[in-house]
Amino acid sequence: MSDLPFTLDQLRILKAIAAEGSFKRAADSLYVSQPAVSLQVQNLERQLDVPLFDRGGRRAQLTEAGHLLLSYGEKILSLCQETCRAIEDLQNLQGGTLIVGASQTTGTYLLPRMIGMFRQKYPDVAVQLHVHSTRRTAWSVANGQVDLAIIGGEIPGELAESLEIVPYAEDELALILPTFHPFAKLETIQKEDLYKLQFIALDSQSTIRKVIDQVLARCEIDTRRFKFEMELNSIEAIKNAVQSGLGAAFVSTSAIAKELQMGVLHRTPIEGVVVKRTLWLIVNPNRYRSKAAEAFSQEILPQFATPGWNEDTLKLSPKDLNEYRVPSTEY
Repeated sequence: MSDLPFTLDQLRILKAIAAEGSFKRAADSLYVSQPAVSLQVQNLERQLDVPLFDRGGRRAQLTEAGHLLLSYGEKILSLCQETCRAIEDLQNLQGGTLIVGASQTTGTYLLPRMIGMFRQKYPDVAVQLHVHSTRRTAWSVANGQVDLAIIGGEIPGELAESLEIVPYAEDELALILPTFHPFAKLETIQKEDLYKLQFIALDSQSTIRKVIDQVLARCEIDTRRFKFEMELNSIEAIKNAVQSGLGAAFVSTSAIAKELQMGVLHRTPIEGVVVKRTLWLIVNPNRYRSKAAEAFSQEILPQFATPGWNEDTLKLSPKDLNEYRVPSTEY
């Protein structure tokens, strides 16, 4: 059998150039010289006998052959990383890596607590947390770049067949008010009272905002009737604005635990209404599952799950998933 016409280093360089858009930036990201990168690409093109880049423009553009090689190259590199992690596992959690994915809210407020508990038990395991949109996170799990993920939005339909999707926990969206607001003195308020408030929210084009609006709509709360005082670009900014008396907001209860404990925000119940959404645990059953991932699943996940949750017994088919799904592209 003849030697392969490419090396792993050449595949890494190809991937870096495609990601960075130039040979120079790719060289900088790999901590090598630009001539070394150019030479490797020239050797690769000569060995394959095809051009991989269209050098006519200012940005390095892949040819059709380049795109094809990159597609297979990413799979090869992913399997190499998976192989190394499997070998590391032989040390029985005395090393190795756990890679966890999350969407924005879960990654900001829930996963750090979970990872902290895991690191106390297994200090020698390196843990990475990747926080992105649900769509990007789901693809990372499918591609084997992430061991498991907890997300709060809709999983891309094309991935439903290849992923294990488990309803993990219910995340309640709470109405928060300044502590000195007149409604803060009431035990509960009515739905109609919401339309008297000034609201602070994320940008109307934000996917997080869309999910919140859709969850509220399922509770027969029409956010189109809300009076919006301002739109901000982060949940932290919204909490600070509410605390300062600028308006009310709906946020995940996981995001306000500290503020409620300190007494700087007031959580106001709405009579007869509990606003909840489902958080999902997603894994790829066809990829290698490290001992670190197993330990995280068995020892940490149950402590934050909805009572009665069991990862081994509650798996959803794509058909079942439609019954739970919030009609949103990503969160």
